[in-house]
Amino acid sequence: MTPPPVPTLHHFESVAERYDLILCDVWGVLHDGRRAHVAAGEALIRFRALPGRRVILVSNAPRPWPGVQTILDGYGVPREAYDAILTSGDLTRRLIAEHPGERVHHLGPERDAPIFEGLDLTLVPGEDAQRVVCTGLFDDDTETADDYRETLADFRARNVPMICANPDLVVERDKKLIPCAGLIAQAYEAIGGAVVYAGKPYRPVYETALKMAGELAGGPAPEIARTVAVGDAIRTDIAGAAAYGIPSILVARGIHAEELGVTADHHSLGDIAGWLSRQPVRPDAVIERLVW
Repeated sequence: MTPPPVPTLHHFESVAERYDLILCDVWGVLHDGRRAHVAAGEALIRFRALPGRRVILVSNAPRPWPGVQTILDGYGVPREAYDAILTSGDLTRRLIAEHPGERVHHLGPERDAPIFEGLDLTLVPGEDAQRVVCTGLFDDDTETADDYRETLADFRARNVPMICANPDLVVERDKKLIPCAGLIAQAYEAIGGAVVYAGKPYRPVYETALKMAGELAGGPAPEIARTVAVGDAIRTDIAGAAAYGIPSILVARGIHAEELGVTADHHSLGDIAGWLSRQPVRPDAVIERLVW
């Protein structure tokens, strides 16, 4: 049986009354890696103005939430648009804390170093590591996962486990797709390396976000049916929500924009039904941008 078509929303307001909680992606939804999407921030502010509504930003950023908030401030995303932030960096810190006193190698750029602050570990060169934490590529403007082939082979030869602090494969930055830590983690798994992922689409991030929402409300976690995940990535935002049973809305003007025909010169969603039929999972709705 052919599944019913996925509805296209023109305004989030048309479905806002269905939900008490938005789990909102950050990169590609609230900003493009350089500047805020103003209308998206305004939409979240309008939602939060409704009685009992809350917004938690859920990001695969490989750094603790205060660092992400600083970035959002710089891009012009208003703090009034959200109640809390949960990052894969926060979840990574919890995973590291489960192995106190370990020798850890940081595979990633220095800007992600705050992920280790205050933890019981020793940062060491790769050859001395008991565990590797991958936060990204050292130079994501020029490198690819192939540049890490020898490094990963050395880790695999010693069976060094990896924590991937950002499961994203790519992220949008100023209308370009930039490779992320997920690509390196995939390459490591492909040669038999052991990887634990922190963040979307994995279950712990949703468990944690719903618990946070309950704490913010001073009561139990919101009903899953009254929660909606908003994001621009099928593989993480939509697949993760679907696996947990959370309704989802795909923002078309994000990392899938070219596939969907939503570019600077073309504003229709093109053959959305055909494109979705080729995806491993479908959202509950599609919206070009998050707007009220």
